[in-house]
Amino acid sequence: MLPWYHDNIMESSNIKIERVQTGLRIEKKILKVLKGMAEFRDMGTNQLLELILLHAFEGRPCFSKEGFKAIKDLKGVYGLDYDAHDYEKFIEKK
Repeated sequence: MLPWYHDNIMESSNIKIERVQTGLRIEKKILKVLKGMAEFRDMGTNQLLELILLHAFEGRPCFSKEGFKAIKDLKGVYGLDYDAHDYEKFIEKK
């Protein structure tokens, strides 16, 4: 293959994005599990959150069976003992 051909393919397949700082607030134990999963996947927390959201927007799970096992283990470590069904019960500590 010609060297420039591969480079052109790589450039054309890249998508330029713009990231912005946000004042995102997130529940403490959820953040600990998120950070643990980012470490598990060897990526930044923000990158993992983007990946999770893109999968959610498509109605698809982001994690494999191995990933879900890691999440279960991390939830145990950090005491995250609730799930999405409990979200409406959240009240913020003052």
